[in-house]
Amino acid sequence: MTRNVGGIDRVLRIVIGLALIALAATDTVGLWGWIGVVPLATGLIGWCPPYAIFGINTCKTRTD
Repeated sequence: MTRNVGGIDRVLRIVIGLALIALAATDTVGLWGWIGVVPLATGLIGWCPPYAIFGINTCKTRTD
C-alpha cells in the first residue's frame, strides 16, 4: 500500500470525518453521519482505495 493521499487532502479528510462523526454522535444529522469514519480512516492512513483503482495520487513526489 503506497500512500496516495497527500497533505491538504489528508487534512480535509480528517476534519470532515471528525465533523461528521461529531454531528452523528450528537444526533444532529442522524446515522448517516457515521460515514465520517471512512474519510477519517483514509486521512489517517494516507491511502484511499478508489484513488488506487483510478490511478489518482495527491502525494507530492520526492525528487532526490
